[in-house]
Amino acid sequence: MQEYISRFGDYLKYERNASPHTLRNYMSDLDQFLDFVCPKDSKGNRQVVDIREIDHITVREFLATLYGQQRKKASIARKLATLRSFFKFLCREEVIELNPARLVSSPRLEKRLPKVLPIDEMFRFLETPDTATMLGKRDRAILELMYATGCRVAELAAIDLDDLDFKRESVLLQGKGRKERIVPFGSKAKQTLCDYIDFRGELLAAAPEAKRDTRALFLNHLGTRISTRSIGRMIEKYVRECAMLHDISPHSIRHSFATHMLSAGADLRAIQELLGHASLSSTQIYTHVSIEQLMQVYDKAHPRAKLQG
Repeated sequence: MQEYISRFGDYLKYERNASPHTLRNYMSDLDQFLDFVCPKDSKGNRQVVDIREIDHITVREFLATLYGQQRKKASIARKLATLRSFFKFLCREEVIELNPARLVSSPRLEKRLPKVLPIDEMFRFLETPDTATMLGKRDRAILELMYATGCRVAELAAIDLDDLDFKRESVLLQGKGRKERIVPFGSKAKQTLCDYIDFRGELLAAAPEAKRDTRALFLNHLGTRISTRSIGRMIEKYVRECAMLHDISPHSIRHSFATHMLSAGADLRAIQELLGHASLSSTQIYTHVSIEQLMQVYDKAHPRAKLQG
């Protein structure tokens, strides 16, 4: 079975052009399934199982163990989706005839609305970094660009200096499936980026020559490309400094970007393009509006909303 998992990994990498993050998740899920159906003995040797003997009952039993381990429904659903893709690949390769994972129902997930900061709190949060310091200038540029473009944290970390077009005030982003899109940014983000880039060379100069990453836009204190984990820790730091009660993550900035754009009258299709969503259904979650906002709009707009004196 390990051989088939390796072949599937090659298929994802070379034919589907899957990102390293996606590939890691697929392989991690399949390694867990491998441990379940082909456990190791006391000497570390795996039991041999004919992959053709794996049926929907085996898949259900695997999911049942995950439920028993108190795994989240979203995590279980992802692992089932991985198995469906894996067995679909094996069907295509004519290793098996039927996909056993297709007969297993996915757990019903609770629909969770994205956490969104009000506009005034978002502005206060963006201004938290101390721009008198070099890293403060970098952090301010990171936050401003994330809010200006609605990019994913992985997309932001992957930006190269050459991806910026200051003349057109736009940036080239590489999204899921390595699909590229160009997203505009405003004058505020442009200003903070220029302020950071003026000092970016100092971060490079402080790094050992062998480790310098001259292509990366955002660098850490070692002069190498900043990681998504570092960006997450940085955001947590400023949430504490800003004394905010909200549980803010890098993705919360993306959610806030989309919601604020929609509230200001932006077209849903345009927001879909900016976010890099493959389908409009992924973008429609941002159409949520509080009942208070709806009532305010109704009261202002409808000619018969209020009794005339």
